[in-house]
Amino acid sequence: MQVINIKAYTEDASQIEAVKAIMKALKIKFEIANDKPFKLSTEQQQILDSQINSDRKEYKDAESIYTDLKDKYEL
Repeated sequence: MQVINIKAYTEDASQIEAVKAIMKALKIKFEIANDKPFKLSTEQQQILDSQINSDRKEYKDAESIYTDLKDKYEL
């Protein structure tokens, strides 16, 4: 058995399922690696973790922020 590394840049889960189906149809053994392309520092991970428990009422959606910035800077 020869191992090759292939990266597939899929756009959605249906494409992943299609690739799996093709590999199975060809009777090729495969595994899907979920490698993160970056590593967070401990401080960065703590900041992200703290957001999980924050109050949703304090969130502001991106569209509102964008509108506020456009108004503020007259864009």
